[in-house]
Amino acid sequence: MSAQPADVGVPPAPAPRPAANSEPRRKKRNRLPYLLLAPTLLWLIVFFIVPIFTSVSASVQEGSLDEGFTLTWRWANYADGWSQYATQFGRSFLFAFLCTVFCLLLGYPLAYFIAFKAGRWKSLLMALVIVPSFTSFLIRTIAWETILSDNGTVVRILRDVGALNVTSALGLTASDHVLASPGAVVFGMVYNFLPFTVLPLYTSLEKIDPRLHEAGADLYCSPWKTWRRVTLPLSMPGVVGGTLLTFIPAVGDYINAQLLGNPNTKVIGQIIEDEFLHDSTGYPIASAMSVILMAVTLIVVLSYVRKAGTEDLL
Repeated sequence: MSAQPADVGVPPAPAPRPAANSEPRRKKRNRLPYLLLAPTLLWLIVFFIVPIFTSVSASVQEGSLDEGFTLTWRWANYADGWSQYATQFGRSFLFAFLCTVFCLLLGYPLAYFIAFKAGRWKSLLMALVIVPSFTSFLIRTIAWETILSDNGTVVRILRDVGALNVTSALGLTASDHVLASPGAVVFGMVYNFLPFTVLPLYTSLEKIDPRLHEAGADLYCSPWKTWRRVTLPLSMPGVVGGTLLTFIPAVGDYINAQLLGNPNTKVIGQIIEDEFLHDSTGYPIASAMSVILMAVTLIVVLSYVRKAGTEDLL
């Protein structure tokens, strides 16, 4: 007689019943991401959403500090602000554009060198890029007043090599001095915002496998062609991120124009400050100009990101 399997005739074991408290635990786990996100959402609402709504509301009011302001939906404040200060709007975007271009031209080679050529000195070089930002923005800008003074070393060298004649022909400086000129404003902005360009570029370049450069050389590509066909496309997220992190704060910056410029280099940030602080009836106009600046900057940034075609930022 053949042996029967041991489990023949034995009924299957009943499936384990779910614990009575599993459902509340699942709900608690589902709520956890929202609880972790709540402080950030609260911060954004209090310090971002509310100020934007306040600015929009103030931009369509009328009145003065003495009599108070009333919401009259006066949309003409926008037209008045734009018509009176269109030059300052244009100058702000021009300075921001020049600052972004110069930061990219200086920051890309620097980030490339640190990422691929610095070796064990990477950390030290990155620290040298970041450490100046630990000093107050205002103090660093005031220091440029001394650096660019007529008797300073920088201006003396520029005068000796004839560079002042070139910048004077471009309208950036005068033929005998740099301070209190558009060039000084741009120089100061480039110095202050250069780390915002270098850091994203370095992060993007460091992710590139150096063996790709060796492969390009094995395929008889010149260093220039390898950079153009391999390195630059792979580093585009860093290029886009760095230029955005530079351009956006540079548009609203007015410290450099106020300390390093002259009355003919006024930017829209200075006008907004003057309207808020020195004109009892200027709150609506200043708010309208702030909203215009935010809207135009947003349009420029979205157009640039869409044109750049990188999806890593969206």
